[in-house]
Amino acid sequence: MRIHGFHQLYQHRLALSTRPFAARGAKIERCPYCRVETRVCLCQYQPNIETQIAVLLLVSDNEVFKPSNTGRLIADTVKETYVYQWSRTEPSADMLALLSHPDYFPVLVFPAETPEDEARTINPGSLPSEGRKPLLIFLDGSWREAKRILRKSPYLAALPMISIHPQTLSEYVMRKSDNEQHLATAEVAALVFESVGESIGAQTLHYWFEAFKESYMMGKSRCAHNVERPALQRYLSLGAHSLNDVA
Repeated sequence: MRIHGFHQLYQHRLALSTRPFAARGAKIERCPYCRVETRVCLCQYQPNIETQIAVLLLVSDNEVFKPSNTGRLIADTVKETYVYQWSRTEPSADMLALLSHPDYFPVLVFPAETPEDEARTINPGSLPSEGRKPLLIFLDGSWREAKRILRKSPYLAALPMISIHPQTLSEYVMRKSDNEQHLATAEVAALVFESVGESIGAQTLHYWFEAFKESYMMGKSRCAHNVERPALQRYLSLGAHSLNDVA
């Protein structure tokens, strides 16, 4: 299994914590990497594909501790994923350097809500195809947290934006937003990957999200489930993984 930036941030924050994070389902014995119940651990099935994009996940304060988080699924899928803890007053110097690096074309993924947002919105098909690698930036947290990150991060203000307004309701059943059009981070990413021409990455992430959702719900004692795990079987049928030992 490939250890990536989300895993590393989780372990770092865990080491700094002075008390346990009391998420729902805290009594369930979970894998420290895929965060589903250990008996249905997904780590050996982690995606193993190549993409022509990079991703930057800017994670809100406690999001890294939430077992239901789906940002980690993006890091599972896109090998060049950078993960940073958001800070209003002390943004990571490495992150700021990455945003200004000449090898990358950073693009913020967020719904345009104001005339200023609309003015910097670009067509996903206009991303550079050579020279500079697209660096897709996702704000990983609740809708309220993501809006705060956007509002309080001046280094994001001038970046071009890809605005996604999905036509279908979210399938995310572990956590619900007040607005059903607000998708899980992984759902948004799959839509964006498709829009920028990363069809294999989009399909892989979509089915990996479905497999995660299925396995996560199996850890809830009151939730009826199919022991044959059809969502996992659909994902495996893609052949986008390689069986690896769990770390």
